[in-house]
Amino acid sequence: MKILFTKKSDAQMISRKLGDHFSFDFVEVISTENISVKPFDLEDNSLIFTSVNGVKSFFENGFEIRENKIYCVGKTTEKSLAQKGFQVFRTEKNAVNLADFIAEHSADEKFIHFAGNISLDTFHNKFLPESVDYKKVILYTTHLIYPELSRKYDAIVFFSPSGVRSFAKFNSLEDVQLFSIGETTEKELKKFTQNTISTSKANHLDDLLDLIKSMQPEA
Repeated sequence: MKILFTKKSDAQMISRKLGDHFSFDFVEVISTENISVKPFDLEDNSLIFTSVNGVKSFFENGFEIRENKIYCVGKTTEKSLAQKGFQVFRTEKNAVNLADFIAEHSADEKFIHFAGNISLDTFHNKFLPESVDYKKVILYTTHLIYPELSRKYDAIVFFSPSGVRSFAKFNSLEDVQLFSIGETTEKELKKFTQNTISTSKANHLDDLLDLIKSMQPEA
């Protein structure tokens, strides 16, 4: 089974998880560019991170976390914060779940969300009617690469809605198994194909690889 991952990932982990019955390639479908933002005092705000790129740009811009409570989306984002020495108060698998948790349990806090230029307005839409104090700070921009591929694959793996849009512009999503890291990416895929989409329930690579392996027919 030949698989295309639409993002550079851990090749050793993929080989270990999938075994010899699978071969795989990577293609980058998006690129990111940090935005220079003058750091400011975060005071008593709680912080929201929804991507590894947001974490990376946050620290490269010189922001400092002191006693701030941290919320994030995804285990990979949580891991990137842990590598910087910071413990996350709450992690959810997607922005909808995190917004719901905050609205129910932490609505009296003030929030700053460090994000990219095409991040969805999930938090704003949820918090506005709830009168939650929320501000978004854009730290990086996402560019679509629009690759055009000639090689055929048995399966294609997607990691973000923007990655779907980039890939789908010049490449077909038909007659191929489709895998998605989460429900938001799955929703974007459905705009471009009627094909069946298999989606990770845990929204991280390890679970996604288990899903891919389970879809391989037995010899």
